[in-house]
Amino acid sequence: MPKLIFARHGKSEWNKENKFTGWVDVDLAPEGVEEAQDAGRKIKEAGIEFDVAYTSVLTRAIKTCHYILEEANQLWVPEVKSWRLNERHYGALQGLDKQDTRDKYGDEQVHIWRRSYDVLPPLTDPKADRRYADLDPRTIPGGENLKVTLERALPFWEDQIAPALRDGKTVLVAAHGNSLRALAKHIEGISDDDIMDLEIPTGKPSVYELNDDLTVKDKYYL
Repeated sequence: MPKLIFARHGKSEWNKENKFTGWVDVDLAPEGVEEAQDAGRKIKEAGIEFDVAYTSVLTRAIKTCHYILEEANQLWVPEVKSWRLNERHYGALQGLDKQDTRDKYGDEQVHIWRRSYDVLPPLTDPKADRRYADLDPRTIPGGENLKVTLERALPFWEDQIAPALRDGKTVLVAAHGNSLRALAKHIEGISDDDIMDLEIPTGKPSVYELNDDLTVKDKYYL
């Protein structure tokens, strides 16, 4: 039976500072390290053994993946990194204090930017970054909503994650709140309206037990 485990990275340095983060590459805060280690211990206690791990190209997700595998005594597991699993790009909001942004634009507008499925944030010009040097510049976003995040995550799902699951493998995806929400929407068939209410917890791996056609047989948290 294919099994898929989602692990959202824990608190980052910018989470502590209440800033919009997105594609900015910030590190885990000490609390985030503890959350990742705790997730790894829960996976070990559950007896889950991975065949492959996927993560983004952002430090906070990569380290979460490593801490989980280390605590589960599975650091040797093959690991694949992809920008397609990055957090949602928050455009011109990245680096801004969330409360200051609410004070400037109003709670309702900020809520729409953060939670709407198809409303884009204010856009920004993509900045040069060596980790994206091989991509077509037109591919690099200046800002994303959840709809766009799902559209760029789906090719990686179809090309990498889904084939591994169809081979009966147990898969870890250590990523971000919005990239995991996007994949959950696809896997669970969640509507555009209902996906806004889905929260991916930190420190609590979510386990999908899947049928051979990758429909969900069971879902639970460790």
